[in-house]
Amino acid sequence: MISKYREGFLVIPAIDIIGGKCVRLCEGRYDSVREYSANPADVAKMFADNGFERLHIVDLEGAASGSPQNLKTVEKIAKSVTIEIQFGGGIKSLNDATSAISAGVRDLICGSVAVTNPSVIEEILLRYDRDRVIVGADVREDKVAIKGWKEQTNNNIIDVIKSVTTLGIAKIICTDISKDGMLKGPALDLYNKLRIAFPEIWLIASGGVSSLDDVIATRESLSDGIIVGKAFYEGLINQKEVLKWLRSE
Repeated sequence: MISKYREGFLVIPAIDIIGGKCVRLCEGRYDSVREYSANPADVAKMFADNGFERLHIVDLEGAASGSPQNLKTVEKIAKSVTIEIQFGGGIKSLNDATSAISAGVRDLICGSVAVTNPSVIEEILLRYDRDRVIVGADVREDKVAIKGWKEQTNNNIIDVIKSVTTLGIAKIICTDISKDGMLKGPALDLYNKLRIAFPEIWLIASGGVSSLDDVIATRESLSDGIIVGKAFYEGLINQKEVLKWLRSE
């Protein structure tokens, strides 16, 4: 059985933000910041104009500090494009979620609170439809990391997903931190394991993509989509080529 949410495989461009700028990290290390654009709205418009259906936006400062820090930038992005935005980074309360929605976000990505304070997710689900709430699980060696990847927990990824699905969550983004920004291929074994354990969730893979072949391999792992960041910014994947492949699926 595959995800009941699957309507077609998604390739989702990533825009990570620090100080209002579009950046990328390597392996989640904040000392590895590389800036790609001083105007993330221009980057978003490029992706939208090329034909992508949604954007993955992460407020890296928000993730590290505990509350969104770049919602003005997110609002500028939302005003520049009509495609859907999924946003995470510091959503630790219903107020944070509401602020993100007000900035133009379609889907909320809750990360650390899935481990530290799952009652926040319950509160958000009382206000917003569950299809608009995603749990983002960042993983090192099958254990979930929180607070912008800075704090490692002993919580196994399988247990965390099992816990949030009991709350009504049906959408998961899983990032293998060791792969993120490294361009060495996605963690296919991890995604295969999660698909077997949770056949009905909407599962989006993240981290390590370096080529169209990596995208295709992720599709074959029965993930519902893949987030692509650095490979686009470094020109390793041609955006039009990947969109042509998507349309042929």
